[in-house]
Amino acid sequence: MKAIKVMATIDEHGQLTLDHPLITDKNSRVEVIILIAEAAEIDEDELSKKVIVEDFRQAWHEAMTGQTIPVARLWEGFEDV
Repeated sequence: MKAIKVMATIDEHGQLTLDHPLITDKNSRVEVIILIAEAAEIDEDELSKKVIVEDFRQAWHEAMTGQTIPVARLWEGFEDV
């Protein structure tokens, strides 16, 4: 048995609609496993993306405005490690 990962939407009738058609043998029986993200998982992922984007924006702003330090200074204080 081979696995194909696709995204789909469950409609109001509980029917699945795949985002893209499957490129495989037609008229085949398949086994379907549905993974539904819990609300907490979605919130964590969204929060992580927001934090990453905000960190990037801050770093980009600092780089563009010359608020940088030489790479050699990054290692100051780590001589004993």
